[in-house]
Amino acid sequence: MDLTVNGQARNFGGDPDMPLLWYLRDELGLTGTKFGCGAGYCGACVVHIDGVASFSCVTPMTVAEGAEVVTIEGLSPDASHPVQVAWRELNVAQCGYCQSGQMMQAAALLAETPDPTDDDIDGVMTQNICRCGTYPRIRAAIKRAAGQEAG
Repeated sequence: MDLTVNGQARNFGGDPDMPLLWYLRDELGLTGTKFGCGAGYCGACVVHIDGVASFSCVTPMTVAEGAEVVTIEGLSPDASHPVQVAWRELNVAQCGYCQSGQMMQAAALLAETPDPTDDDIDGVMTQNICRCGTYPRIRAAIKRAAGQEAG
């Protein structure tokens, strides 16, 4: 099956039921996308599939066939995406494990809702868990990335 990952054409000939996460991490070496729960509950594995935030741990390769997949490594070649910049400026990460999934979820939110309210942010970001509790900094970074200059 053919797909595009971070702008590069790829071909996958393995098990079509294999989770996309394993292909990204184990076969392509894109380890920014993390394994968290393996059940689509925590959000550490969020990538974009055709622009939609998706839990790669529960997404079979068949879903990615013909799709454009973007991982944290492909969000911006030089980490200049507004979400990545805001994350650094506000020192959002604590342990950092969940943060690539958080940023990918936030980037998808801002692509769909460029000027989000707190309710918009909460409605989307509650899909991602941060054990360190950096939620106030995550919200502030999303607002900063949206040009709302919170934080």
